Amino acid sequence: MSSDPVEDPQTAAIEQLERFGLSAYAARTFVALASLGTGTARDVSQVSEVPRTRVYDAIDELHDRGLVDILQSSPKQFWAISAETASRTFEHELQHRTEILRTALSELEPIERRAEQRGVWTVNGQTAVTERVLDFFASADDEIVYMTVEGLLTEDLIEGLGEAAERGVSIKLAGVSTEVQERIQDEIPGATMFESLWIWSDTSAGRLMMVDGRKTLVSALVNGAGASPSDPRSETAIWGEGETNSLVVVLKAIFTWRLDADPPNRPGS
Repeated sequence: MSSDPVEDPQTAAIEQLERFGLSAYAARTFVALASLGTGTARDVSQVSEVPRTRVYDAIDELHDRGLVDILQSSPKQFWAISAETASRTFEHELQHRTEILRTALSELEPIERRAEQRGVWTVNGQTAVTERVLDFFASADDEIVYMTVEGLLTEDLIEGLGEAAERGVSIKLAGVSTEVQERIQDEIPGATMFESLWIWSDTSAGRLMMVDGRKTLVSALVNGAGASPSDPRSETAIWGEGETNSLVVVLKAIFTWRLDADPPNRPGS
């Protein structure tokens, strides 16, 4: 289902974001970032009606909702999630408004989103982290290496892994029980398993992943596994992209060492 193009996508996007509970400044800030791709507080203020001193409050609100990632540079840079991901975030509230928002934000995005986001980015909240992981799954061409605590391996993620496998992507998993391994083998026959780097239950680790040797993400369960997924502090993650990205270089070396030391096996083999 897709809505007809709107005459004024900027105004429509702001109105819908406010109806979904965002403050006026947060809505304008998100729309400004959607049109910029990435930007600083100064950039946002220049293209919106948000005073520069209020941009930071708006960013905090958006970051807590999982709508914006922050690059810890000087000055800080902000990156808005894509129109597709934003609509998934709001879909449970009202499908019709979500479709209007997707159309409006899609028309506001740069013609070409940069293929590589430089630096190490942060994302807060289990729901937001899961959306980023699903985005990574959807972008995979060759290989997904994914380590996780079992409670975070949701139906959506298993489905995303299955869709990647259908495209011919190699799936390597660790951190799940024998029972879950057997279930994954039934749903994703080509998936292989390898031994985790540590006993996940003894740490606050959440997920560790690498896609195509170019994208990596690592997360921690800040408030413990029992925290509500909507709690911004339920899970926090950092991610990076690009062969020379510092996070990618480190995690790729760790994964390569582990997989070489313990080649993956299919369950039951």
